[in-house]
Amino acid sequence: IDENANQMPESFKLHQNYPNPFNPTTTIAFDLPEASTVKLVVYNMMGQQVATLKNESMQPGFYNVNFNASHLASGVYIYRIEANRFSALKKMTIVK
Repeated sequence: IDENANQMPESFKLHQNYPNPFNPTTTIAFDLPEASTVKLVVYNMMGQQVATLKNESMQPGFYNVNFNASHLASGVYIYRIEANRFSALKKMTIVK
């Protein structure tokens, strides 16, 4: 039973991806307490953008985004979310 079935998130949150480390796919979860324009982007350690996972208006709720990194080299990457006034980032590791 999903305890979140009829609930809305109380705050913006970016979750740690899972699995981590991963090869080649992982899931990134985030929570939106209000309608937001969401930008979810992956960067390499030199700050170069390597993937845009979301760049759109989204309704409040709990979300999962699948990321296929088969085109990227092994290493540590940063993923960052921007939604309204909220932004956060986390690290993830690709192991091939």
